[in-house]
Amino acid sequence: MGAGISGIAAGYNLKKSCPNKSFVILEGRDNIGGTWDLFNYPGIRSDSDMHTLGYRFKPWIHDKSIADGSSILDYLKETIAENDLMKNILLKNKVSAANWSSERSLWELEIYEGSLHKKITCNFLFLCGGYYSYTKPHMPHFKNQENFQGQIIHPQFWNKSIDYENKKIAVIGSGATAITIVPEIAKKAEHVVMIQRSPTYVVSRPSEDAINKFLRKFLPVKLTYFLIRWKNILFQSWTFFIARKYPEATKNRILEMIRDELGENFDIEKHFTPSYKPWDQRVCLVPDSDLFQSIKDKKSSVVTDTIDEFYSDGILLNSGEKIEADIIVTATGIELNSLNGIDVAIDNVKVFPNERLTYKGMMLSGVPNFAMSFGYVNASWTLRADLTCEYVCRLINLMDKKGMSCCEPIDDKDAHGEDRLIDFTSGYFERGLSQMPKQGNKSPWKNYQNYLKDIFAVRIFSIKDSNLNFYNSTKK
Repeated sequence: MGAGISGIAAGYNLKKSCPNKSFVILEGRDNIGGTWDLFNYPGIRSDSDMHTLGYRFKPWIHDKSIADGSSILDYLKETIAENDLMKNILLKNKVSAANWSSERSLWELEIYEGSLHKKITCNFLFLCGGYYSYTKPHMPHFKNQENFQGQIIHPQFWNKSIDYENKKIAVIGSGATAITIVPEIAKKAEHVVMIQRSPTYVVSRPSEDAINKFLRKFLPVKLTYFLIRWKNILFQSWTFFIARKYPEATKNRILEMIRDELGENFDIEKHFTPSYKPWDQRVCLVPDSDLFQSIKDKKSSVVTDTIDEFYSDGILLNSGEKIEADIIVTATGIELNSLNGIDVAIDNVKVFPNERLTYKGMMLSGVPNFAMSFGYVNASWTLRADLTCEYVCRLINLMDKKGMSCCEPIDDKDAHGEDRLIDFTSGYFERGLSQMPKQGNKSPWKNYQNYLKDIFAVRIFSIKDSNLNFYNSTKK
């Protein structure tokens, strides 16, 4: 399910590692690309470098390591074309429900192609539709917002007909979307104010990797990609480890870098010093210091306050300050979406993911022939998606080798606890974790969010495991 980054990786790996299997990628929307086709707001880009957000099997050959959305979409289309995957993709086929029939050892899928209702079956169901709702972002209601006479736009629903040139813009939010959209629309707008309830950690990085550009002059493309990819993987792992082990020193270093950008007279303490520790939430990336430059050029500004109410021509803050605006952009976040928003059942009994453990972060206890792609939140999503796809192919091949039609993780009562799936405090995680699967208190039920560990657990070590039950009949 899903023809975005994870679904395309699944298609590639199935063709490569399971050549005798037939498969279909069901995409509910009318185009491939997932996130990179859905979002059209100004400045949409990766917040991870493309040497790790790109696939292990397809080198990213462009100078810009922090890429814009259209370039990433082109990269995904190239991947599909190079691997002849389009014939395996069915667009406008939205899965609404999936029921595992123990009697038939098959998944029975309910699908809508527009108003046409269809049913198909499959032996193995792999969810690759991401972890947030494409149709329902987080949109809090503000007091008297109906009185505002201008446009109120959520970035998830941005369309290219929106005219913001020479207009006053208020952007509500301080996460990755706000950090991205503010400096971009500030290039044409009269002024942009980013209204944040609380600050986020932000760091600047060059959009082009100088070492990559240097190595490409005399090394083959694939070797350069391999070296830069591993340089970035190790750097990500190291900085995350250091941030968790030495949070105060990491915090001071980040604030020192922001102070170097904005000067001693800017109120860093108020506007760029979060109350939480670094990497308790995802650190936002500012490529080429674009946000800081926009602030220095007086094209944008940051206000840290809470909103009292909307007026016809702007927003009144609880401090009494009024922000005038012609357009209000509500960059207020996403809504988590467990199991890609479909109803999953076993013999017509609904599966509640929050009652089940994740096995290696990709399967659910007691659910047969089922996997889901859930990427990293502390590194590039694709690193984990690639590993998950490889594992699913290995598992399918092992089932064939054993002559078994079914495989499911056996629920381990000793592994149950109160551990959250993701150890993050971001708003969208806090709002949605209650509907997400749980992680256990020991391997293989623990979701480590650590690529180096996962390489061994998923790619290198044997997948034969006493926690997995292989069988043919409905009697286990």
